Amino acid sequence: MIAWRRAFRRAAIFAVLAGTLWLSLAVLAEAYGAGPPFYGRTTNMDKWASPWPWLAPIDLVAGVAVLLLARSGRRADS
Repeated sequence: MIAWRRAFRRAAIFAVLAGTLWLSLAVLAEAYGAGPPFYGRTTNMDKWASPWPWLAPIDLVAGVAVLLLARSGRRADS
């Protein structure tokens, strides 16, 4: 039973990290573009907004979730 919980916890941690990484990279690629330096930023400068104020809280919540999942695993296994 403990091995199943440990495997589930690891899969949950991986899913949270992979989802957060995918979201962050997709948003940053959309904001900064793939062309010359900061292509997305310079084409429509009046409409451009930095993605960092939205990404930082999402990444922070995901980091806290990963820490809580990892910490709950240590308590349950001991």
